[in-house]
Amino acid sequence: MKVHLFVSGDLVSYSRKIYLINPKFQYRLSFYASVLVFVTGLIYPFTIYVLLSAISANFALKNPEIALYYSEKRDLLILLLTGLHFGFAILSFFGCIFFSHRIAGPLYKLQKHLRSIRDGFSPGKLFFRKGDYFQDVADDLNDTIEYIEDGYKSDLVYLSEVNSYINNLSLVVPDDKRVVLNEISSRLSEIQERFTNKS
Repeated sequence: MKVHLFVSGDLVSYSRKIYLINPKFQYRLSFYASVLVFVTGLIYPFTIYVLLSAISANFALKNPEIALYYSEKRDLLILLLTGLHFGFAILSFFGCIFFSHRIAGPLYKLQKHLRSIRDGFSPGKLFFRKGDYFQDVADDLNDTIEYIEDGYKSDLVYLSEVNSYINNLSLVVPDDKRVVLNEISSRLSEIQERFTNKS
């Protein structure tokens, strides 16, 4: 399993052996899945128990030895099936942990990516590991961020034109109006700088 990370602008790959990425989510999902498997699977031991009990009851009056034989086999079989079923539920739990990391991993990377953007960093494009679920989410996010950045660039060009126009206008207006225009120009420069840092 490979994870792609950006380190100093370079794409780096490494193997990840950690399966518990979001333990709270993964434990809960695995617990519910294994309980569902266990409860729904109890139908078979219960059906076998009822069937063998009916056979045992049928032979109880005619041949008590056969009735006892079926009764003992029934108890042994139910014990075996319950043990196997419990083992299968445990196996389902760990199987869910294994498969859920392909859900939790992309969500963790998405969360980290969005936090990085919110903190003012440009983490580049979002990539998930090969075999992870939600590959289309990474593509959609990358396309959305690219669309927003294109809007930033367009707004930046317009802000630059407006700022130049205000600077030229401040040369010909009276002094009392020039202060206001200089304040507007300063504010526009701050916005331009913020847009430039985000692009």
